[in-house]
Amino acid sequence: MRTTTLGPNGPEIGVIGLGCMGMSFGYDPHGRDDDTSVSVIHQALDAGMTLVDTADVYGPHTNEELVGRALADRRERAVLATKVGLVLDDQGNMGRNGRPEHIRENIDASLRRLRTDHVDLYQLHRVDPEVPIEESVGAMAEAVRAGKARAIGLSEASVAEIERASAVHPVTSVQTELSLWSREPLDEVLPYCAANGITFLPYSPLGRGFLTGRFRSVDDLPEGDWRHGRSRFHAEAIDANQTIAEGIAKVADRHGVTPAQVSLAWVLAQGSNLVPIPGTKTPRYLAANAAAADLELDREDLAELDALPAPEGNRY
Repeated sequence: MRTTTLGPNGPEIGVIGLGCMGMSFGYDPHGRDDDTSVSVIHQALDAGMTLVDTADVYGPHTNEELVGRALADRRERAVLATKVGLVLDDQGNMGRNGRPEHIRENIDASLRRLRTDHVDLYQLHRVDPEVPIEESVGAMAEAVRAGKARAIGLSEASVAEIERASAVHPVTSVQTELSLWSREPLDEVLPYCAANGITFLPYSPLGRGFLTGRFRSVDDLPEGDWRHGRSRFHAEAIDANQTIAEGIAKVADRHGVTPAQVSLAWVLAQGSNLVPIPGTKTPRYLAANAAAADLELDREDLAELDALPAPEGNRY
């Protein structure tokens, strides 16, 4: 697989990485198998998808444990990223905690679960509106000075927040949703990152699976799947959003590839500093995602995809 670097001077990584959330959290709770997920992580490394992304809130905690198990005998082959700053309460409600003491405590807990003495990228999962970002990033910078993290990243941050964070410690990456149905970062955040040597990590580059053409109705969603609660997956929105999936499928048919590969190739075409991190727990989908790194879309393809309508429903 083609490679790039994480940040201007960071480690070499494949141009497509692996998001591990769905192996333990959020999607299809009945389709999870830890042994298969471990094999998928190994397959990703073999394919050159060396950036492996997780977070302490996934599970919570169980996804880091799974990734730690998968990398136990091959840690040196992975560029390991985790996140802090989102928390689940006893009722399963998501909240934010960017307090320095929380970050200091949780980097050590993450390292234990990941079976490593450092992560290559430590990311603030969300900016906590109750805590100045300078304080959160300051605690993360302490982890870098202590050798517990090699670099710092942000997730879903605005340009103003990136600038404030960068005044405390260099920001290596920004992770934000980007796909053919979530294009908001193209306006400001992605250009800023490109101009400042910051690697942009698009998560959900396949539109939470919708852009692959798998979901024609709500009945196609697994029982207990987190997507049931998202407005873009409500019955009316799924029906309206078929126009997007069908447009992607048309381009895919022209190239003899899958809609997922076209969706990933479109993301890669948005700049040279992007490393999408599609998630999967299925070996054949992993292989297809890796192959997308070699798919080049021409001007006609990109113009056709760019002209697809905005989706019905909110991201969250």
